[in-house]
Amino acid sequence: MRLEDLKPAFGSRKEKKRVGRGPGSGHGKTSCKGHKGQKARSGGTKGPGFEGGQMPLQRRLPKRGFKNRFKREFAIINLKDLNRIEDVDVITPDILIDKGIIKDLKDGLKVLGEGELKRPITIKADAFSASALQKISSVGGKAEVI
Repeated sequence: MRLEDLKPAFGSRKEKKRVGRGPGSGHGKTSCKGHKGQKARSGGTKGPGFEGGQMPLQRRLPKRGFKNRFKREFAIINLKDLNRIEDVDVITPDILIDKGIIKDLKDGLKVLGEGELKRPITIKADAFSASALQKISSVGGKAEVI
């Protein structure tokens, strides 16, 4: 067997139906569309949300709530999670991503105050909760806003 002898499996390739090519083809004149009506016209069918002139579902349902386009969404971490990093004294978002503690930084890093710190460390983040700031300073660490 040679490369030029290869053929696709029988039935896997199908020729396109050529309509409007005369009466001998069996698909001539009306091109398989029947006589008149919306579906016989060019551009004949309406879009996927069309319900025959009835008010479409996406327009019947009420729109509710408010979505703030400018909201900042933080990746959050608690103080108890920072105890898992033992060999580093200055903790930055890059270190947390490298260690696999956070997956996505989103719009920044916020440190929350759940749990206790066991040693004084310097934490660099975009935001801190009030309880986190208090617990970090009580242990003798520093909280730096990036």
